[in-house]
Formats: sequence, C-alpha cells, structure tokens
Amino acid sequence: MTLPTAIQTYFTAEAPQDGEIFAAAFAPEAIVLDEARSHHGPAEIEAWWQAAKATYRHRAEPLQVTEANGKTVVRARVSGDFPGSPAVLTFTFGLSGNRITDLRIG
Repeated sequence: MTLPTAIQTYFTAEAPQDGEIFAAAFAPEAIVLDEARSHHGPAEIEAWWQAAKATYRHRAEPLQVTEANGKTVVRARVSGDFPGSPAVLTFTFGLSGNRITDLRIG
C-alpha cells in the first residue's frame, strides 16, 4: 500500500527519537482530534503524540487506504497497552502539499 509521505511518517515515526520528524509532517495550522480533544500546531501535536506513545506504547499498522470527500482515510490495526487492544481505528487525514493539515482519529 502506498501512502503519502506525511502519512507514512505518521505511522512509522518512533517515539521519542523521531519527534522532530513527526512534527515536521504537520502544517503550522494543523489540528488533530482524538478522544474528544483537539491539539493545535506541530509542537502541541508532537507533545500529544509523545505522551500517548509513553502511556499506551501503541503501534498502528495501516490496513487500507481510500479517498473520501477530499480526505485520505486509513483504517489501521492499533495495538498497545490499552483495553480492547488490538482495535481497528479510522484515521482521516487532510493534506496540503506534503503536510498534514488535519487528522481525526476514531
């Protein structure tokens, strides 16, 4: 499966060492919506990602990619230290150029 570079970075970056690479995949005005919370801008998004990785030690394996309403939708198997692991979640990415502008996880 071929993913846009920024989305590939989202799924392959390793915490904590790839924090700068991970943050650089997001546009300056990017927003991430996850677990009823929003995170704005690369620095805040990186802090959210680092905290989630430290807490849940999770990995996401992309299973399918589609396009819908101008967004790239990735279904991925997420496994880690959380109830119900593994779970299949939907990651809906907005892209502009080679950066993520928005991401909704559900």
